[in-house]
Amino acid sequence: MNIILLGPPGAGKGTQAKELEKKHGLLQLSTGDMLREAIISGSKLGEEVKTIMESGALVPDDIMIRMISNRIEQPDSKNGFILDGFPRTTAQARELDVMLERKGMKIDFVIELAVQYDVLTQRISGRYNCTNCGAGYHDEFQKPFKEGICDQCAGDQFSRRSDDKPETVKARLSAYEEQTAPLLPYYRKMNSLSSVNAMAEISEVTLEIESVICVP
Repeated sequence: MNIILLGPPGAGKGTQAKELEKKHGLLQLSTGDMLREAIISGSKLGEEVKTIMESGALVPDDIMIRMISNRIEQPDSKNGFILDGFPRTTAQARELDVMLERKGMKIDFVIELAVQYDVLTQRISGRYNCTNCGAGYHDEFQKPFKEGICDQCAGDQFSRRSDDKPETVKARLSAYEEQTAPLLPYYRKMNSLSSVNAMAEISEVTLEIESVICVP
């Protein structure tokens, strides 16, 4: 079973991928992890990736496809895989389909984690962490029991990720809408797209995904 999770930053793709990985024995494919592993391996492909990344350029689609192709040939992907950060464009989706077809494989389910952008912006921009232990909090949804004091370690220093600022979140959502959202009609035309309400509780989203992929 091979699955693609689609959705903007903060929709919960990584969280749901972990649940699928754990329950169904699937391999979660993170393009970031694959890039790092390729560089560490010292392979010819890894050297190519390292040179490109050190130059500050984006890794070309054909190299990303080659990395995915190599990775899904490993034994730990025998039950299938989950992609939660790729493809990002319709061009990448087409190349992925061609590569999989050559291997006699296909994408079985494409699941959109549908969100409300205004609520998502509020969720992400309100996040902050304890600087000492990393415990996560939110301005509205998860405040420390005692204001200014971490529940876990009693630390009083907190920080926010620079890319969680409202203006940055809005820019990331705009980029998703422009570049990645066109994948929805692409996969809808192939009758492989389903949509779940990612604004629900995590456990409810997980159950809704299970109802999609466990069709009798």
